[in-house]
Amino acid sequence: MSDTTTATIARLSTSETAFHQRLDALLDWEGVSDKAVQARVEEILADVKQRGDQAVIEATNRFDRLSVESMAQLRLMPEQLKKAYDGLPAEQRDALAMAAERIKRYHERQKPTSWQYEEADGTVLGQKVTPLDRAGIYVPGGKAAYPSSVLMNAIPAHVAGVREIVMVVPTPDGVLNDLVLAAAHLAGVDYVFTIGGAQAVAALAYGTQSVSRVDKIVGPGNIYVATAKRAVFGQVGIDMIAGPSEIMVVSDGQTDPDWIAMDLFSQAEHDEDAQAILVSWDAAHLDAVAASIERLLPTLEREKIARASLNRRGALILCTDQAEAVEMINRIAPEHLELSVAEPEAWLDDIRHAGAIFMGRHTSEALGDYCAGPNHVLPTSGTARFSSPLGVYDFQKRSSIIHCSPEGASELGKVASVLARGEYLTAHARSAEYRVRD
Repeated sequence: MSDTTTATIARLSTSETAFHQRLDALLDWEGVSDKAVQARVEEILADVKQRGDQAVIEATNRFDRLSVESMAQLRLMPEQLKKAYDGLPAEQRDALAMAAERIKRYHERQKPTSWQYEEADGTVLGQKVTPLDRAGIYVPGGKAAYPSSVLMNAIPAHVAGVREIVMVVPTPDGVLNDLVLAAAHLAGVDYVFTIGGAQAVAALAYGTQSVSRVDKIVGPGNIYVATAKRAVFGQVGIDMIAGPSEIMVVSDGQTDPDWIAMDLFSQAEHDEDAQAILVSWDAAHLDAVAASIERLLPTLEREKIARASLNRRGALILCTDQAEAVEMINRIAPEHLELSVAEPEAWLDDIRHAGAIFMGRHTSEALGDYCAGPNHVLPTSGTARFSSPLGVYDFQKRSSIIHCSPEGASELGKVASVLARGEYLTAHARSAEYRVRD
């Protein structure tokens, strides 16, 4: 296999002297916005914080090419969502319903429970799990509409017990997507506003006359949305700052090369910054996949985007064996990992960093995007080293419970007194000492 570059995608080998430098360059992605974007976002945030609805209306008219005069024109009522659902072709309606049910069933298993235990002296310790009061769901609505994102963000919130779910979705030129609205109906979204960008994030974070302030904002968006989410973090919670979509496929050489090529395309077609990487220790297999890429790429509707993605950030990597492939998985910490191998279960114990793991030759990443059940909102850009998929736990918080018996307060007070006086915090010490029995 040549270590040069084909017409479409880079070829690397771990035996190259400069392999690690080339891999680092391939993985490098800077998602931080430039100063001009940050300044524009800060201006929008401040304007919405000060003027509320009017600032949102003006920004929406300007960026989405609308001419509305009130927030009432930017709100979709529940009957509109239901009408969109009822009006779908039966095939789409059934597919949405099946996906929603599977997502709900999976996330029901994530629900943590409150717990307590009692010590010998009667002191009770525990943890109370409480859902957030209000969650904000950002759904992209620019280049493409994603009803799957509605389900993946809203259903875990609903399962968690969130009291109100507020969804924002931009509608450039006033174009509504019935699948997105139908998904909102199916997922139990309470309020939908057709706003987007930094102004939507500001409305959710600060509240306006028409949009209630939320406790947490989740969902992907463009650089303005990501910058705004970073800026309001602390005022509200956020899920993550999402980078471009990624897939890493590890193949033992026995999977149909056309299948592998299309799996790589499934992420490359998202946008030009998306990343698709194939790793194998079978050089002939990499050659076969490269040939499939060249043959199948022209058949894609989004060929131009996928080709740019593969050219800029894609790679076919030859490694020496399974152990080296595992090292690469943990080094890259991919958002999506496909183990297209004979016995994927045998790999699991050694894999430490991956957002979602797709096991075996028949499990395409696309199934996880839509209907398998686990969440498709995943950590990107190597953040799977410390982050997890979106889930029910993201819409809940935990409170510690401490209920001391008189005996427990006396014994703990002695310990607390010593430690507090060691820190020269005498009020702490005396507060604890008041409860100490002689």
